[in-house]
Amino acid sequence: MPQKRRSQSWSELKQAGNECFKTGQYGEACALYNQAIQLLERTGQKNKDDLSILYSNRAASYLKDGNCGECVKDCTKSLDLVPFGIKSLLRRAAAYEALERYRLAYVDYKTALQIDCNIPSAHDGTNRMTKVLNDVDGPSWREKLPPIPTVPMAVKEKLAHTGNLVPNAQQNGISQKEKKVPSGDAMKKAKTLKEEGNALVKKGDHKAAAEKYTESLKHNPSEPTTYTNRALCYLSLKRYRDAVRDCTDALQFDSSNVKAIYRRAQAYKELKETKACVEELNSLLKIEPKNTAAQKLLSEVQKNK
Repeated sequence: MPQKRRSQSWSELKQAGNECFKTGQYGEACALYNQAIQLLERTGQKNKDDLSILYSNRAASYLKDGNCGECVKDCTKSLDLVPFGIKSLLRRAAAYEALERYRLAYVDYKTALQIDCNIPSAHDGTNRMTKVLNDVDGPSWREKLPPIPTVPMAVKEKLAHTGNLVPNAQQNGISQKEKKVPSGDAMKKAKTLKEEGNALVKKGDHKAAAEKYTESLKHNPSEPTTYTNRALCYLSLKRYRDAVRDCTDALQFDSSNVKAIYRRAQAYKELKETKACVEELNSLLKIEPKNTAAQKLLSEVQKNK
């Protein structure tokens, strides 16, 4: 049991809570964060950033303890204070998922990916929710989703500037997949298979080409062009959801990959996800303002709204 902490400042209580959390004492951590919140609120300073962090930290403790309902409440309070806090979004998404509130979980995972597309847990969560919702609601499951908020560019820039993104989501800009460096032999094999796939694409055999790219990725899963090439095949095969997934994987390695953005926009168009398609194309045109293919597709999509 901790000693009397009434004389401690809220920041000291927060630090003590962090230490308890690290050692797996989640109940004690909750109690300490609670004291810190009460103390900070009593000061009348109403420091939104500090309060938001405290609520998010307490939410993490609740989540670890299996108290998902309280986790959701604290994450929501944290996000009310500082909108689009990435840690709170991910924690609330995990809690919603555990509570089987899959639509809300999907929205939070997708919102987090708008802020930082290099978060493996958000990609994994989105994929899980997509499968579950498709099983539960059928092909029209997206029509039943709550609105997904658009994260303002100013928020993204602020978070990137302050470094307030997810720790360990990447290290020095390297995504998790890139850490697994293939051997020289594996790289050669992957390149050969990729070239065989390219030759099959030229012949119009997209199914066989996709299979070659799949084999190539088994040897070298960190080559973005192989993902975008397979996405092209999936578009031809009308496997639009698979195309989206491959483009998303490619963008984990290069968030400005124009082919990946464009092909994902094409897939969204075919899936009749107009809003997502328009967002992709606008994003692409910020990178390449004179990209005529993107301009043409955007005009076509907006005309058919």
